[in-house]
Amino acid sequence: MSVKLEDIAKATGFSIATVSRVLAGTDYPVSPSVREKVLSVAQAMGYKPNIAARSLRSNRTNTVGIIVDDIMSPFVPPIVRGIQDCLRENGFLSLIVNSDWDPDQEQDAIRTLISRPVDGIIFVEYSHRVRSEILEKSHKPHMFVHRIFGSPIKNSVVPDDHYGATLAVRHLISLGHQRIGYINGPENWHNSRARYLGYQDELERHNIPFDPELVQPGDWEMESGYRAAQNLLALRDRPTAIFAANDLMALGAIYAIQDAHLRVPEDIAVVGYDNRDFAKIVRPRLTTVAMPVYEMGRVATESLLAQIAGEHGETEEIKVRGELVIRDTCGADEALKAREEINPRTAFRRVLLNKQPEG
Repeated sequence: MSVKLEDIAKATGFSIATVSRVLAGTDYPVSPSVREKVLSVAQAMGYKPNIAARSLRSNRTNTVGIIVDDIMSPFVPPIVRGIQDCLRENGFLSLIVNSDWDPDQEQDAIRTLISRPVDGIIFVEYSHRVRSEILEKSHKPHMFVHRIFGSPIKNSVVPDDHYGATLAVRHLISLGHQRIGYINGPENWHNSRARYLGYQDELERHNIPFDPELVQPGDWEMESGYRAAQNLLALRDRPTAIFAANDLMALGAIYAIQDAHLRVPEDIAVVGYDNRDFAKIVRPRLTTVAMPVYEMGRVATESLLAQIAGEHGETEEIKVRGELVIRDTCGADEALKAREEINPRTAFRRVLLNKQPEG
């Protein structure tokens, strides 16, 4: 039999109204001793709140909808885990809908979630360039995590890709490299442009002339990294290091270097970006910049919950910084490699759009 407010009131000697106020967490003034006794007795009796009734009274359901473009994307699960961990810590549940990169399916998902009792919506790996009129008219609190295309938008959380690229290039320069090749992602991707600019800016910061010959296009896939590395190796003055804009292209570059009977990192150092699971399994293990996916999920959720609570409205784009994970492919010594042991869930820093990366 479930424990009712009347049962707790009888056990504590307080009124039902007082017990209700304490258990509902209202701002109504109640002395600390009364609050402590009510909570202690409620816990001892195994009291569980009636969520449905509370939702009707507060117009809140403590449920958040999550719309993902592709649940199978390697970055979606850790982002969602960050979201769900933060929601659980705050007494919220989530509903997940997969839109399969289809704008029409996404609109249907938005309609469905808005018609249901959810307090807010989080979009994961948001790729569509047009904002939803349905979402705007609903005034439903919402956040976007890991925007793929387009310009900065409000209520969004993204990785600081410019900063991450500067970490990679700065590390290679610190190891003595001056000719650093770069394999970029597709030109229409926001991530590609930010990482390319970070590469250029860090060279300039160290007074190293930018050489367009050292830049090769890629498409995020391993084969494109292989071809790009072949082109770099064919240069009269080939690079001594290669920075690839993602780990798959970095892996392709390693294979091309090895097929050319050269060694990584002894002949050519390689650094990737993302810190995919395979990066610590391949041999040599891949030095890379960790995409702060888990933390991005948490940051977006914290902002959404603040919106739901009425603490603030829309926010400017928030950038989250990742860390350089040093392994074998860059040629660093063992003391630097020890940094790999950094906990990926606590090693990230936030940076607002208008704040410049540290030197």
